[in-house]
Amino acid sequence: MIEVVSFVSGAPVVVPVAEASRPRPLRVLVVANQKGGVGKTTTAINLGTALAAVGERVLLIDSDPQGNASTGLGVPRADRRVTLYDVLMGATPLLDAVTATRLPGLDLAPADPDLSGVEIELGQEARRSFRLRDALQAVRDSGRYTYVLIDCPPSLNLLTVNAMAAADAVLVPLQCEFFALEGLSQLMRTVDLVRGSLNPRLEIQGVVLTMFDRRNRLSEQVAGDVRSHFGDTVYRTVIPRNVRVSEAPSFGKPVLVYDIHCAGSQAYLKLAREVVQRERARREAA
Repeated sequence: MIEVVSFVSGAPVVVPVAEASRPRPLRVLVVANQKGGVGKTTTAINLGTALAAVGERVLLIDSDPQGNASTGLGVPRADRRVTLYDVLMGATPLLDAVTATRLPGLDLAPADPDLSGVEIELGQEARRSFRLRDALQAVRDSGRYTYVLIDCPPSLNLLTVNAMAAADAVLVPLQCEFFALEGLSQLMRTVDLVRGSLNPRLEIQGVVLTMFDRRNRLSEQVAGDVRSHFGDTVYRTVIPRNVRVSEAPSFGKPVLVYDIHCAGSQAYLKLAREVVQRERARREAA
């Protein structure tokens, strides 16, 4: 166990992390849920920031045409000259689309509305479901990153299929509300389909409960039901409903930069440590 110092919100943050300096293969996690409004992009942004804060080298790929992850990291549309659209269309290598964020250890492959046309433009092109996997090979070979997080649109389309075909595992944000459970069952069926036809190694890295409100009995009930059904697949860390988390994107900042002391920031730091611990346990068991 060692300590890593990162600069978040202008102040040093010292957190313990295991094996941060030991070289290891890149791990690609897709942040996905077919239901919208569950905190998917918020989780991608803030988990990526938290992983960087605990010493990981992270690339966040924005695979949603809305480009909210790009906006939330403070990259305006005018600065997105090369995007994931160019990569998927074969016009540029993925590493050439990467732009540095203002956060040490966190880079971004941005998105723009052109991504919404990928499904039509690729048509019946060969390996159209593997465009992102093929593009990621150079990133794997570069050794530049330890994690890639892919933020997906809230639907099962070619962009989501590409992300799952390219990923090692799926990280599922789940809002603590009743209808979120239905979306989770749909996502699990999608993962099974992708595993059976495109990516047999795809696994569920974990389910993270988001927008948890301890004052709301339904939140407790949903959390209990999910843990009862999925057991240890559900992270111990729960992301609380927190106004600072909601405010941060309007300033183009992750919540860890906007207010590192708030409950949301502390929860994402705990989640990052838990993700790292799970990955270490997986490697030791392999």
